[in-house]
Amino acid sequence: MKPIFWIVNGVLAVAVIVLFVLHFNTNTTPTKASLMASGGGKVAYFEIDSIQNSYEFFKEVKSALQLKDMENTKQLTNLKNDYIAKYQDLQKYGQGLSQAEVANRQQELVKAEKNYTSKEQQLAAEMQEESYKRLQEVKKKIENYLADYNKGKQFAYILSSNPDLMYYKDTAYDITADIIKGLNSEYKPKK
Repeated sequence: MKPIFWIVNGVLAVAVIVLFVLHFNTNTTPTKASLMASGGGKVAYFEIDSIQNSYEFFKEVKSALQLKDMENTKQLTNLKNDYIAKYQDLQKYGQGLSQAEVANRQQELVKAEKNYTSKEQQLAAEMQEESYKRLQEVKKKIENYLADYNKGKQFAYILSSNPDLMYYKDTAYDITADIIKGLNSEYKPKK
């Protein structure tokens, strides 16, 4: 599950960097007084790990990805067992076979090994693509909810908290519980 965690955190880190670049590259610099008057100087944050643990849609996505990973592992195990059986068969009965039969079985082993390697790479690529696609769905739902959520709150920034990026945070601006409650109330699970 670490790759999913790193993908989500990587996407969020890139979003933070883009926000900072956009903020510091604008030609018009609002004064601190105008920011405070408009309420636009506030920054809120949410705990991404809490979202991952409590948002029902994310838990559904995570479960589906784990199920797919287990299915992939089962397919690979079957291919590996097939290879092992052929190898053991050749070891056991190889002495009594002609050279042509041994060569034929060795070719089967090579073919089984290539089939396993090819399938492993294919499944890994499919899993990575599916993970990325599904996590983008989660990210989009969070972004849409935050845009709606912020209409009344007027935060300048809403960031996800990552221990590697954030060194101090005032818990007064933690909106994690609001986000989880809102996301889960919007989410309609497929039955």
